Amino acid sequence: MNDLSPSTFVPSEPDRLRARVSWLYHVEGHTQNEIATRMNLNRVMVVRLLAEARRRNEVRVSMAAPLSELIGLECRVEQKFAVRRVLLAPFADPDGDPTMVIAAAAGSCISGLMRSGMTVGVGWGTTLYNTLRYIAGASLEDFRVVSLLGGIAAAKRYNPAEFAWQFAELFSGEGYLVPAPAVVDSPETKHALLERCGLAATFEMAEKLDLALLSVGGISNLTTSYRTGYLSEADRRSLIDGGAVGDVLYNFIDRDGNTLDHDVNRRVISVNLARLKRTPERVLVSGGREKRTALRAALRTIAPTILITDEQTAIALLEEAAD
Repeated sequence: MNDLSPSTFVPSEPDRLRARVSWLYHVEGHTQNEIATRMNLNRVMVVRLLAEARRRNEVRVSMAAPLSELIGLECRVEQKFAVRRVLLAPFADPDGDPTMVIAAAAGSCISGLMRSGMTVGVGWGTTLYNTLRYIAGASLEDFRVVSLLGGIAAAKRYNPAEFAWQFAELFSGEGYLVPAPAVVDSPETKHALLERCGLAATFEMAEKLDLALLSVGGISNLTTSYRTGYLSEADRRSLIDGGAVGDVLYNFIDRDGNTLDHDVNRRVISVNLARLKRTPERVLVSGGREKRTALRAALRTIAPTILITDEQTAIALLEEAAD
């Protein structure tokens, strides 16, 4: 049983796909061939989806499918931020916490992306951790999961290593963890760990990822990632004073998506973001009021191919972009 009430219903992937194809064809006026290319489908599948939408009486003179407004919002975010695919979870409260609805939407999407033979890099955070309950696991062959940063000793459920291990277990895969803290005491310690303790070999796997699964951390409040003992309140204030709006894999970034030249960033044991940007499929899963500025910055830093968030966050992103 999940915790979602009817008011936070998350549509199935077939329903969403059918609604998106219908929107692109009937509202935006794309041809079936254009839709097939844009959504990486064959034309026969597009024809079948359009026929199924008509059979279900979802398409009339105007869009009848209840997701039409949401689909239109997804398309606008895709176009504004040059994301190949945006997946929005319905969420009505602009001041509420959308973690669970985002996690539910992400779980369904992630399940469909996994294939045998893949190497998947994973980040961490409460949203990603909560996707686990919504992911339909499968027994995949030659499947590898690589944690993209060091461990958070005091974070318990939200430890990067714990998430990577559970994710690998869902798909009967091998997990590759980083046996070091997420933040060390000096750049010299970081260099020694990478060069002399075998950590470099794990991070070299990040050069060959098929997919990276990432989230964004805010910095406005003393949230979980800052309560672990690795970053003090003084560190947090110093990062904010230096222009930080949040982090991806503990790499702190400014509002333009640039990695800060800051002492904390020089002590982080995690994959370089510029390297990560070369991963073919980059899935960014995040949302919520305190993460909106960080998420907008991360869209530049990571340039995700897939963005999964909630509708209130999407509306705020578009409004800020219009200012």
